[in-house]
Amino acid sequence: MNHKDFEEIYQEYRNQTDNQASMEMDEDADSGKEQIVAVRKNDDGDIIAFKTESGRELDYLTALDEAKAGKLAHVDVFHKYGRDIIRSEPDGVKENNLDNLDNF
Repeated sequence: MNHKDFEEIYQEYRNQTDNQASMEMDEDADSGKEQIVAVRKNDDGDIIAFKTESGRELDYLTALDEAKAGKLAHVDVFHKYGRDIIRSEPDGVKENNLDNLDNF
């Protein structure tokens, strides 16, 4: 294989994953899951609260419970530093990362 083949194959992969991400976002919208549209951060830059598209404001623990129950779109819960943490799904879209959302 030459360098060009690697580039072409990677681009095909990216196109497939972009299409899949769009389909998954559409599925989440149809599933009744709420999307997080804004976050509140403390002075250290840590996210401490979330605002959903319906205008609900969730403290971190409530959002964690809802994320675990599958009620929030495009977020994952993982265990790190001895606690559960909410993070954006690693979908390759920087604009929907929690750190990049508007503040409220």
